[in-house]
Amino acid sequence: MSHSYYQKQWVRAQESLSDLLSKEIPPEPPKPETDRLTAFQNIATLYIKYLQIFRKLEECYDQIVHPQKRRVLRHVLDGTMGRVLELKNEMVLLEFSEFHYFDDILSDLKLTPNDIEIPIPKYFLNEKAKVLQDREKLLGQILAKMGPPDEDVEEVRMSTEEAIRIVQVHERARQGRLRAKFMREIRLQEERERLAANRGAPTLDNDLAATRIQKMWKGYSVRKRIKKERDDEMVFICMTEPPRHNNVKKNTPQSRQDKTASTRRVIQAEHERDYQKGLVGIKDKLREVEGPDMKETMQDQIRQWFLECRDATGKFPDYPGEDEGGSALIFREKDPAEMEAELQGKAEEKGKKGKKSDKKKDKKKDKKDKKGKKGKKGKGGDEGEEEPGFKMQPSNFLGTVQESNIEYTTVWKERNEEQNFNQKCDSELIKEQKRIEVETEVRTQVDELMREELKNLRLAVDRDKGKGKKGKKGKKSGKKSGKKKKKGKKSGKKSGKKGKKGKKEKDLTPDRTMDSLYEELVREGILVRSQRFTLRDYLGDYSYLGTTLRQADIEPMPSLSDVRQLVALYGVLPLGSPAVHEKSPLIKSLLLAGPRGTGKRSLVHAICSETGANLFDLSAGNIAGKYPGKSGLQMLMHLVMKVGRNLQPSVFYMGDCEKTWMKKVPKTDKTDPKRLKKELPKMLKLFRPEDRIILVGTSRSPFDSEMKALAGVFQKIILIPRPDYASRNLLWRSLIPQNRGIISEHLDTSSLAKVTDGYTQKHIVTACQQVLTDRRVMQLAKRPLVASEFIPPLARIDPIYKEEEEAFKTWYAKTPLGKKRAKAAAGDEEDDGKAKKGKKGKKGKKKK
Repeated sequence: MSHSYYQKQWVRAQESLSDLLSKEIPPEPPKPETDRLTAFQNIATLYIKYLQIFRKLEECYDQIVHPQKRRVLRHVLDGTMGRVLELKNEMVLLEFSEFHYFDDILSDLKLTPNDIEIPIPKYFLNEKAKVLQDREKLLGQILAKMGPPDEDVEEVRMSTEEAIRIVQVHERARQGRLRAKFMREIRLQEERERLAANRGAPTLDNDLAATRIQKMWKGYSVRKRIKKERDDEMVFICMTEPPRHNNVKKNTPQSRQDKTASTRRVIQAEHERDYQKGLVGIKDKLREVEGPDMKETMQDQIRQWFLECRDATGKFPDYPGEDEGGSALIFREKDPAEMEAELQGKAEEKGKKGKKSDKKKDKKKDKKDKKGKKGKKGKGGDEGEEEPGFKMQPSNFLGTVQESNIEYTTVWKERNEEQNFNQKCDSELIKEQKRIEVETEVRTQVDELMREELKNLRLAVDRDKGKGKKGKKGKKSGKKSGKKKKKGKKSGKKSGKKGKKGKKEKDLTPDRTMDSLYEELVREGILVRSQRFTLRDYLGDYSYLGTTLRQADIEPMPSLSDVRQLVALYGVLPLGSPAVHEKSPLIKSLLLAGPRGTGKRSLVHAICSETGANLFDLSAGNIAGKYPGKSGLQMLMHLVMKVGRNLQPSVFYMGDCEKTWMKKVPKTDKTDPKRLKKELPKMLKLFRPEDRIILVGTSRSPFDSEMKALAGVFQKIILIPRPDYASRNLLWRSLIPQNRGIISEHLDTSSLAKVTDGYTQKHIVTACQQVLTDRRVMQLAKRPLVASEFIPPLARIDPIYKEEEEAFKTWYAKTPLGKKRAKAAAGDEEDDGKAKKGKKGKKGKKKK
């Protein structure tokens, strides 16, 4: 793609954004929406449109090479990302559910489910690639020093006689197989000789033989050509997948696009280096060329101000201090509001005498007015009450988006870049930016000089007037300053008392470096290496019946696509961007609950892989026997928090977290799972908006734990279901080629997906690995895959039955959000019932 393509993409995104801003920031505040369904439709439409803009801006930021444009894009990209998170939070508060379905809205907007996939910005990893490489290198060195983990392998002891007997059995079996193969070949040879003897010599004419050969060959070639045309047509209409060619990977359009994208990223880095050099060079040049003129102009302006004030008041003015802005305060252009305030102040000073006499009358009037207002309230005046209905919360990101939109409109929208074909930095913009910095530097120097000059002028004037008055003024000023000092002491005491209230965390390791703490946690197995797994690898299809089922008052099970989107919104986007994490709704903890094999741990690794986060394993089994005692546990939590904060983003992982809040721990469990029960709430209180840290727990049997305690620690709970038919079909069609298999017309993946109902992603992966061995892959050309080959490996695995899924659904309904949703649904039913009764009552009255 070219520079102009991404420029047009950015223009389209900004136009869509300005349209949305005009709707979101209307001239008059909108009235609250009373209908819940209409309110959800409005917010969902905004959410989908912001997602479309987010996708375009992310693509532009990743590929545009102009360094100054990239800064504007980054600003608007973070604002749009934060607004998406805010709208998601609004939908959760409105529907009391983490899962939302947009089937009807997507059909109205002519979009597909792929259009609402959450894009993961590539700058999360690209902009800190060197840091991640250094960290990976350090981790590899520490693990290499430790060596491979010790595995307890039980030695199988065997006597000499048993070993000889086993060898004899296997040798006799080998000889038997060879003899059977030899005898079979002899029998086949004898059969061929007998048939040849009975058939006799060939009596067919040569012309007839040639005709038969031609007929057979022409039939074969035509059938082959027609089959190829049919296959090409099926590929063209996307009914089948194109065949895989291992040797032609370099020439595919996708590979060429990836190559172009990586080349543009290299150009980005080069232009960024040129921009940084330009910032320093242009600033130095401006200081040399324009600095002296600026200095002279400022000095002349300030001297003129001295004279004007002296002529107006008869004395020299007080020079503004550094805290107030120095001489910049004198020549600052005042806003209309400030001018009005000044005029009002002058008017008040003039009319002070007249107001003193009218004060008593005004007080009496105020008392009467208050009494009148109280009386009105008592009678039922509800003017102060808010209108009923749903209204969106104030946004922290709309201001950011608006600022960046104004900057784009004023700077980049109409800018002529015909001469900047290579999209390098714009030196004129740098000059405008750096001229302000140079001016502030010169102003500070001028302020110092002019303060000295003003001091000298005052001394000269005072010498002429005499020293009598000066002494008296000095005494008075001394007294005043003494009083101020006393006040200062009091204020100091107050501030001291306030300081005692805020407790600071104790640093238990003040003398140790971060590298030593990092190494200790790696050696203890607390800080572990995350597996390379992206959210795109978590396969799952969209739920196409969600809206229909909800309209019929049936709560649908979420799809794997919904789970993937929630993990992106709650886990990946806030951790990846510091600007988004500080202002967006703070999510400190996340619970992934679902049956075995549904990819809970893979999602944790996906969060780490997409954001470059450190993974701290705080599972009960992992920390068992490490840092024993109360002081040891305190040290463990301190180390984890200190390293996690300094090397953020960080993910604190707890596997099988239901054991921590289990009512009764089995006696056979020696891992002490309740060890972190009291420490986790304390740790979560220490999480601040600027700390990009999240606690992620996984649970395969959450119904065994106490709901109140579990929900108190985990802020967001995501239910992961077993795959539905669409997701299973997608899994089979994706995992078989990944394991070197070939999907042909002989393999019916639709039937395979139907038969494997109840089996999870891990079960399907296991079946593919067991069937597609090296030997079976070599035979694919002669013997294509069939669905029945995958049944025996699956038959040895217990599936997830419907009862277990229903148990998860019942448990999820008991969560705080599930209870709120049930209560809201019950309230809606009551309202509908009352409305129906009211209609019936009116009809009855009419009949009478």
